[in-house]
Amino acid sequence: MGQDRYGREPRRRSPWGVLALVMLTGIAMVKNGVDVGLGPPQPAAAASQELAGETFLPVPLEPLPYAAAARVRIPSIKVDAPIVHVGLDQDGWVAAPEPNDPNLAGWYQNGISPGQRGTAVIVGHVDNQAGPAVFYGLGSVKTGQLVEVPRFDGRVAVFEVYGVEVFSKNDFPGVRVYADTGQPELRVITCGGGYSKAGGYDGNVVVFARMVKVT
Repeated sequence: MGQDRYGREPRRRSPWGVLALVMLTGIAMVKNGVDVGLGPPQPAAAASQELAGETFLPVPLEPLPYAAAARVRIPSIKVDAPIVHVGLDQDGWVAAPEPNDPNLAGWYQNGISPGQRGTAVIVGHVDNQAGPAVFYGLGSVKTGQLVEVPRFDGRVAVFEVYGVEVFSKNDFPGVRVYADTGQPELRVITCGGGYSKAGGYDGNVVVFARMVKVT
């Protein structure tokens, strides 16, 4: 399986310009013979309507100071996973979390902390050699549902989903996905779209969420 290259911005090599290529090295790993039905769920058309219209009026929320992410919880799809802090691999790409642990997510520790102003990014595998992994159900997340990110400072940043989309890996809109909106936002990303043994998954599922409270 070759290296995936997604979302690259040729004019600069910022972490968010290369993150989509990352995870995504080695994520499409459905084991031969493992029955996963029709594959992971994909976002419904309705899930992306708000993104297309940009009709929402976000309520300003005071950003949090930097603190490392500890876990990610998505109650609607029964995700409750520890977060490993990932860095860059030998080629300069953000590393994916260890694929052998199916319940593990990754957060780039040199990027935006969940709850800070800007766009924090959490990645995870959709499957591994044994079958479904932590973000297998990510494509079924709906607008209005919550993503909770406990931090090592004891606070929990709670984000509300306002869009879910699947993007082609060959035309990944990095600027749109990782843009700083001026508020604390979160993107949760895994592989999605069509799948082939030769090329793996041909897209990325991206959940767009904004912080709505801190507990």
